[in-house]
Amino acid sequence: MSEDGLSRTEARGLRQAREIEGHLGWLDSITGAALAVLAVASGIYTYLGVSSLLDDTGALSVFAAMAYSVAVSVGIFVFWSYMMRLLPAMRSMASVLGLLASMALGSVAIIAMSSWLNAAALAGAAAVEQHLATTVQNYQQALERANTIAVSAQGLQRDVARVRSSFTDLAEQEASGDLSGFAGRGAVFRLLRQKADELAALEAQIAAQEPAVAAAFADGNAILSRMRALTVEPGPVEARSVTFSEEAVRLANVITQLRQLSVAPLVVRAAQDLSASVVLPQLDGTSADTRAGQQATIDSVLGVLVQRAETLRLAAEQVMAMEAPVETIYTPISTADAVILYAGNFIPSWAGAIAIDLLPAVLVFIVMVAQAAVRAGREPAAAEDQMTLAELRAALHAMRDVELALNRVEEADDEGDARRAAPRPGGVTVVSRGPAE
Repeated sequence: MSEDGLSRTEARGLRQAREIEGHLGWLDSITGAALAVLAVASGIYTYLGVSSLLDDTGALSVFAAMAYSVAVSVGIFVFWSYMMRLLPAMRSMASVLGLLASMALGSVAIIAMSSWLNAAALAGAAAVEQHLATTVQNYQQALERANTIAVSAQGLQRDVARVRSSFTDLAEQEASGDLSGFAGRGAVFRLLRQKADELAALEAQIAAQEPAVAAAFADGNAILSRMRALTVEPGPVEARSVTFSEEAVRLANVITQLRQLSVAPLVVRAAQDLSASVVLPQLDGTSADTRAGQQATIDSVLGVLVQRAETLRLAAEQVMAMEAPVETIYTPISTADAVILYAGNFIPSWAGAIAIDLLPAVLVFIVMVAQAAVRAGREPAAAEDQMTLAELRAALHAMRDVELALNRVEEADDEGDARRAAPRPGGVTVVSRGPAE
């Protein structure tokens, strides 16, 4: 550092500070207009978002949406104007942190009152369509699950047929005398035929449900096809949502019908009745030995009956234990709610909606860095060393003006003293004296 001038480093810092100040001066002339454009753009999208939330389309609703959007535009412009002017000018860390906290709080408020509505305007229709598509997927899963349970229940027909066939075979063996040792259609034969007939009736009931299950599943798929078409059909999404809601109600009824068509509960009750409700025929043997043989065979048949009934019951309960379809209910949703609900699917829209409101924060940080560089370049040098040639000329002109003014005052004072000391007529000289001390 030289004694009568600036070092090279200080001189370079001053030149940089003056260059940055020149750029800031030019940029300041367009900053206000840029903030106004961003605020107005945000207000427009906010108006569209608010309009989508209002059910009424009358003049009052339009006025309310416009008032809200204007308030948002003014609030954004004023807030960022405050930040642009005040935050770069802060010197102490406490004041900088205080304004940064205020800016963070204001940014959260802007997102709450504007950005989510901007996102609703940008991607609201697409978000509602996403809601429709997700609902279709949920209904499809529920339909397929209900059909799987119903078809699994229909599969119990094979188990029932196998048990019925075993009792029929036992009855034929009894008729030929291979079971109890006494040929004929006596008490044991009638018991076996009784249970075989009960199982045949149950088998017929299960078989009768199969066309109804297939028809219900076909109806459900047809409704799903119409619902999928509504999700991608051109036109206003609000009108499509109404039709979609009607189809959703029909599909819910079909799913409920499929759940009711499951024959698993019927098989469980039939299996319980199979062993519990047994009408024992009267022993018709002609001798005591024959009747004893019939009784022994009947006891064995009852034991087998209990085992087969338990097998059927367990098979039916396995079907009943299958996970039931998730109950799906379509709920109409607004564009703003849809954007929030499916925010992860519309990250670019959310980013654009937030950026249009918070982009001035980047400008604030830029001005902060620039002002800090200006201060770093100016503070090491004395005030007189920071003056530019134009400033020095202005200072010299100001000094000359001050000197001229002082000279005029002194000349006026001298002239006044001379007038007061001038001789009066009659040879009397009047000397002006100051006030007595």
